[in-house]
Amino acid sequence: MLFGLCLCLLGTLVSGFQVYQTYIPNGNIVPNPCLIGQIWAGAGHFSAIGTGPLNPFGQDFAAAGHVWNDVLCNKDSDSDGLTNGEELGDPHCHFTPTKPGHLVSTRGNPGICEPVGSAACAWQGFTC
Repeated sequence: MLFGLCLCLLGTLVSGFQVYQTYIPNGNIVPNPCLIGQIWAGAGHFSAIGTGPLNPFGQDFAAAGHVWNDVLCNKDSDSDGLTNGEELGDPHCHFTPTKPGHLVSTRGNPGICEPVGSAACAWQGFTC
């Protein structure tokens, strides 16, 4: 009984975060900066599964009312030299959840300074 309740709550938690993936360009295929070829399901979190503390992109996304807009798109939340739009495959900031066309391949994770462990990203204190 307790196991079933835990699974139910976990499913609710995970699906609650998944809705945010549709609010940002390529939100379901954000690259994992720690495991090449893997997906970072929690783009706004320091945890790949979307729980725990918000990373800089997550903080900026929350401050924007969980809306992708030109300001958020053109910002470099993680200070790695690429805008959030460039990292998420929306370099011209045309994405809307109802009109997701014109996207290109993702180039990075907008909330994790990359390359992880480099001198340029040491300020973040994030390790894989």
